[in-house]
Amino acid sequence: MASQQSPIYVIGSINTDMVAMTAQLPAPGETVMGGEFMMTAGGKGANQAVSAVRLGGKVTMVGRLGEDIFGNQSIERLTAEQINCDFITRDPKTASGVALISVDAQGENHIVVAPGANNKLSYNIVDSVITALPENAIILMQLEIPLETVKYIIDRTRNSSQKVILDPAPVPMVTLDEGYFKDLYLITPNETEAKRLTGIEVSDVQAAEKAAIKLLATGVKNVAITMGANGVLLAQQGAMKKIASPEVDAVDTTAAGDCFNGALAVGIASGLTLEESVERACIAASISVTRKGAQDAMPYAEEINECLS
Repeated sequence: MASQQSPIYVIGSINTDMVAMTAQLPAPGETVMGGEFMMTAGGKGANQAVSAVRLGGKVTMVGRLGEDIFGNQSIERLTAEQINCDFITRDPKTASGVALISVDAQGENHIVVAPGANNKLSYNIVDSVITALPENAIILMQLEIPLETVKYIIDRTRNSSQKVILDPAPVPMVTLDEGYFKDLYLITPNETEAKRLTGIEVSDVQAAEKAAIKLLATGVKNVAITMGANGVLLAQQGAMKKIASPEVDAVDTTAAGDCFNGALAVGIASGLTLEESVERACIAASISVTRKGAQDAMPYAEEINECLS
């Protein structure tokens, strides 16, 4: 990988994950007995930042936390990972975000997020960050912060050489207008998110191609639809390629998408082609699902290199 890297700015959520393992996920109104319980660091933004820094990225985290024990622990954890936390602000009136996660015996999960201070990351707060961004910055965002903040950042960087990657998760109930997509460098929906964005049921590669074409028509430059164990469909204007994911025995799929996006950002920041970046990101995500937890499951660069050797 290239020695001269572009800096990665992850702008997004920081949560504390409370995870319960169970034999099966509950149906609506059902109570099931669980097993092991874990409390770990999470949040899509923070997860992606940890993924990126462990794979060699130069990472700055931009987010908002409450002035509470969860916020203190989150700062300590991110700092220990060598992530620049200078742009993480604290809210004196709002609790830090938490996520309640259930994971079944097959590694599938249900997640409920109480965003807390993440919802207070306004465009006014991030304005100074955007002004100070270097021209070669890679900006990685999700949708666990206010939508108007995401839109503001996309608008502010539209005519720059900065590359914005949008992980559209969770997809909001409201329809995203074309301003979220026009000239966006890359969008990375999973199958469910692609359906919500396009109305197309992504049940196989052919359906994924149709969804990707519809997304490209909105003005986004590149599309990577993640399909779990079935790999990734990478779509660019005039080109489509299915990229396989290594076969593994999944233990916990929590944050696999976050791992993928963080790894993808590192590949792009390192000067790899988009296809090469997706291939490495697939390997990283496949390693993460063999472990429990979110940030704890993120692999290191040497593990990816071993898989490629």
